[in-house]
Amino acid sequence: MAYTVLYIEDNPDNTVLVKRALESRGYIFTNAKTGLDGVTQAESNEVDLILLDINLPDIDGYEVAKRLRSSASKTKLATIPIIAITANALKGDAEKALHAGCNVYMSKPINIRELWARLEGFLPKKD
Repeated sequence: MAYTVLYIEDNPDNTVLVKRALESRGYIFTNAKTGLDGVTQAESNEVDLILLDINLPDIDGYEVAKRLRSSASKTKLATIPIIAITANALKGDAEKALHAGCNVYMSKPINIRELWARLEGFLPKKD
């Protein structure tokens, strides 16, 4: 049984890149294009890890992480791994993402090998 990863990202180029990278390693890929849709999908479906863009068209990734961590409808989201992936590179952005509830902060452009390593750190191989 493969792990399911939800990628909350509005940029189609980034989505295609990550989808290909994850599926090549056997992950099940799902996508949400807005923060609100991402929260809804995470609450409605079984996901094992969330990749989260910070700059989204409706609510930002910080707010998404806060809502996921405090979800009343699905308490599992309080502990599910969340990896923030963003082009924001200002001082304090990583701390802000961690404070919002993300476990890890990665910057764009996405380094696929680093992404695979981060995923494998949170999602050990299933037997």
